[in-house]
Amino acid sequence: MIPITTVQFGSEEEELVLEVLRSGLIAQGPKVAALEAGFAEAYGSKHAIAVNNGTTALIAALQVLDLQPGDEVVTTPFTFVATLNAILQAGATAVFADARLDDFNIDPESIAGAITERTKVIAPVHLYGQMADMDKIVDLARSKGLRILEDSAQAQGAQFGERFAGSYGLATFSLYATKNMTTGEGGIITTDDDELADRLRLLRNQGMRARYQYELAGSNYRLTDLQAALALPQLARYDETVAKRRRNAAYLSNALAEVAGIVTPRVLDDRTHVWHQYTIRVTEESGITRDELSAKLLERGVGNGVYYPKLVFDYDAYAGHPQIRVSEVPVAARLTREALSLPVHPALTTDELDTIAGAVADIVAGSR
Repeated sequence: MIPITTVQFGSEEEELVLEVLRSGLIAQGPKVAALEAGFAEAYGSKHAIAVNNGTTALIAALQVLDLQPGDEVVTTPFTFVATLNAILQAGATAVFADARLDDFNIDPESIAGAITERTKVIAPVHLYGQMADMDKIVDLARSKGLRILEDSAQAQGAQFGERFAGSYGLATFSLYATKNMTTGEGGIITTDDDELADRLRLLRNQGMRARYQYELAGSNYRLTDLQAALALPQLARYDETVAKRRRNAAYLSNALAEVAGIVTPRVLDDRTHVWHQYTIRVTEESGITRDELSAKLLERGVGNGVYYPKLVFDYDAYAGHPQIRVSEVPVAARLTREALSLPVHPALTTDELDTIAGAVADIVAGSR
């Protein structure tokens, strides 16, 4: 089976982890501080605050915005459920704008229609490794006096023009096992706001500035030095990692260009793509459904993933939830039926890329 993703660590990670183990200082310490400094410098933010996972990062970021019951956060329904869960845990109401077919991201025009007098935050999710249309989102937020929270869990290092994901005010990243850079579990929050950064550091450490000196009601959101030791070498070679993903994505797009009914992902002119996922659209013209293609690929030993099979509010757990405002989002609903992610990770060989593309082409041709 060609896996949809794979995790590879090298000797540098092993040496740093051993260094931490031998030091006896395995909780948050100098390695976490080094990761925060390196991440902030790499991606153009004044502050980077490491936390224990990407969902925690979202929750903490929303908590420091002091949202009140009834305050609304506009986001996309075509995303992982962590985005919605964090809004609910922060006590806000989740409101949804539609997505776009060209980049899978939230549609700024739909955001404008979703804003009310209770809206406080716009929370775009930079899906699959390409950023949302931040110029339009920033203009809209400024005109309405709203905050922006970028969910950049899948877009570390992606750019819109000259700006990196996470550099537009307040943003969160994930270091989960499947991400382009991983510590198994982990997250990072970025901001240029000194006050927000200070509150976030207090919040992740039980509200303490010094031992037993509590300044706010906090929690334990800390990352460990063991995890940071895994991340530091990956951060140093991250550009190389993304370059391999870009080569693999280009190879797949070229090989799949003439397959009927398969729409390959686009890199829009004003952006870069870090290819967390390589996601095609399986349209009606292919003569096969997305789920049928997914199953047949698995039979041929090609791993693949459906991200995401339903809109986030379409699960029974959220039915009738008082903090969720459901809306008509036809493009996002279409994506839940068409989107299929193929392997694009750096460990793929040319033969494996040929196998992936060849399997897609053969299955589609056989269904027509």
